[in-house]
Amino acid sequence: MTPAKEDGGKGSSGAKKLPLRILLTNDDGIHAPGLKALEKIAKELSEDVWVVAPETEQSGASHSLTLNDILRTRQLSKRHFAVRGTPADCVVMGVRNLITDKPPDLIMSGVNRGSNIADDITYSGTIAGAMEGTLLGFPSIALSQAYGFSSTRDKVKWSTAEHHGPELVRRLLQQGWPSDVLININFPDVAHSAVEKVEVTVQGKRDQSNLAIDERKDGRGNPYYWLGFAWRLSNPPEGTDLKAIYSNRISVTPLHLNLTHKSTQSRLKKVLDGSPPAGS
Repeated sequence: MTPAKEDGGKGSSGAKKLPLRILLTNDDGIHAPGLKALEKIAKELSEDVWVVAPETEQSGASHSLTLNDILRTRQLSKRHFAVRGTPADCVVMGVRNLITDKPPDLIMSGVNRGSNIADDITYSGTIAGAMEGTLLGFPSIALSQAYGFSSTRDKVKWSTAEHHGPELVRRLLQQGWPSDVLININFPDVAHSAVEKVEVTVQGKRDQSNLAIDERKDGRGNPYYWLGFAWRLSNPPEGTDLKAIYSNRISVTPLHLNLTHKSTQSRLKKVLDGSPPAGS
């Protein structure tokens, strides 16, 4: 990925805007407040911003594609489209069907309502939007705003992502990153003025004892269940995305699409490569 050149326009911060076409998506749906926050961030960077997002919430959809049902699109305005499908569907439809005159230069997914750190990455539709963009050959960034860690637990501090997001994305674009890598940004659950620093992190590991199953009864007395994580902090090691968010830092994690575990591959090659095993 090559650094972007700047054009003559300027955002509200005074920084010059970039000659980029930016495609936005999310997993919280076309009317989500986080998508509005993402559009504010994108418009600080460029005038050419497009939105293709799910018609309804797709949290936890992961990197799924709609293969056995039809996809429907709805145009809300000149550059805003809703897709009855997953975040990955939205990216595919955006770059292959809805924005046909010129491909995007950057895909951004989010801003998710809640962090996407540690094991969340494997479930997240927000991450999947950036993952699909990367697979299709476009530089892609996922952005999430943590909440639930502070005393104002139910209030999502979108202004933190809005304040820090534009310059952080600008710096990432200037630096560049490999074509098979996506960038995962998480903003901490504090006011923008209380953010300690930016930290480049590794993916952490959640304490799975925090996974909770909430059993309830419907009006007929039949049981139903909610899955979720308990609202308590673990004690993750330094350098992880979890520790950064717990410590009021912005976490930036480069994620590699190749899931091969190299050391195990090398070890298994020594004992398995060669003739097929004899049948029983």
